[in-house]
Amino acid sequence: MRPYLLGIYEKAMPSFLTWKEKMICAKEAGFDYIEISIDETDDKLSRLEWTEQERSEFIDLMRGMQMPVRSICLSGHRKYPFGSHDESVRARSMEIMEKAVVFAHDLGIRTIQLAGYDVYYEEGDEQTRAMFLENLKKAAGIAAVYGIVLGFETMETDFMNTVAKAMAYVKKVDSPYLHVYPDLGNITNACLQAGTSVTDDLETGRGHLVAMHLKETVPGVFREVPFGSGHVDFEAGINKAWELGVRRYLTEFWYTGEENWKEIVKDANDRMRLILDRVSGGETC
Repeated sequence: MRPYLLGIYEKAMPSFLTWKEKMICAKEAGFDYIEISIDETDDKLSRLEWTEQERSEFIDLMRGMQMPVRSICLSGHRKYPFGSHDESVRARSMEIMEKAVVFAHDLGIRTIQLAGYDVYYEEGDEQTRAMFLENLKKAAGIAAVYGIVLGFETMETDFMNTVAKAMAYVKKVDSPYLHVYPDLGNITNACLQAGTSVTDDLETGRGHLVAMHLKETVPGVFREVPFGSGHVDFEAGINKAWELGVRRYLTEFWYTGEENWKEIVKDANDRMRLILDRVSGGETC
């Protein structure tokens, strides 16, 4: 048994696939688990409204396919952020947060990745940052009740594009249920712009990194960059993450209509397995 798990982001596969088909694809490509998306669209947010029967059927499917869904990319807060100036939007953000935690608890999901935005479609200011922190503390409290770990994604905006910036809020909240879930691609772009080191930035999260998104980027571009065509040093980033105790990794990329998408999915697994197996040095658990 390998001493780590490598997962795939749901959106790396076509949205027209059924969940059974997605699980088959992930398994055939060699992945260990899937990260489900709860984004800002009504379609994805409606998953939080699944009935008890629908949740039970999904659990049965995971067991039958032997392909678990073990983390959530909760990007729905981009549209409904904790720090919004609009009180109704903030209320909706907390409703989404609570429902996501219960959803995770019911399905056996361990980790929820939070989008590191105080606001996204508004201008941030002292008030948005204050409201973000206030509601973040409430979110950590909800997570604590259900034993679900929250992890900040390092984003593409200045507000929280590095582990160091995420750690500032982790320290303010000071909860065992709030940590950092860094995106290696986003950190690479942020550090290049700032003239700092990716590994030094990861070091600031020592003891607080729950998993890592493995995503390719190029300067100024944060999405849909094929693996191998960007500037992310996956070997160095994974080496540092491994040193810091990270054992869960997630390949993040998007299906964009390619006919050979299954080959792309398999290639992502093969590329990252090669590095992870080398970094782990043949350890077993």
